[in-house]
Amino acid sequence: MRGMKGEILLNISAEKAWEMYRDNDTISRINPQMLAKAEYIKGKGEPGSLRCFQLGPALSKYVKQSIEKIEKVEEGRSVTYQVTDGDLKKMYNPYRVTFSFIPVSNEQCVAQWKAEYELIASTIPTPEKARDAALSFLKLFGKIENHAM
Repeated sequence: MRGMKGEILLNISAEKAWEMYRDNDTISRINPQMLAKAEYIKGKGEPGSLRCFQLGPALSKYVKQSIEKIEKVEEGRSVTYQVTDGDLKKMYNPYRVTFSFIPVSNEQCVAQWKAEYELIASTIPTPEKARDAALSFLKLFGKIENHAM
């Protein structure tokens, strides 16, 4: 299995970043150009839940929709999911991602994105676009929180 990761420093607590990531209403308002809508279509975020992400115009040429099955949750710290349907599933199988929020201080955390994947075909690029989009989106968490949503 191939792997890729990236991380950024956020100027908000890990607890706050976790709450923002897990809340569909909050995450859907951060940047509708990148993420138009998030919703749990089965469950409420526990393992076995299905979460649908509808991507916005800034990303829809790459990925329009992704349905993800949550595999593992470390409450307040990380969530791991496997893509079960959508555009990413047509490029990678499997495609498993873990988002982690690691405390640095009471006002900062490291947001980490880690993917494990296999390419469906040798002509498919590795998921740098997905990593870069995820990290760009996560970077907005601190800016939004500091300007009170």
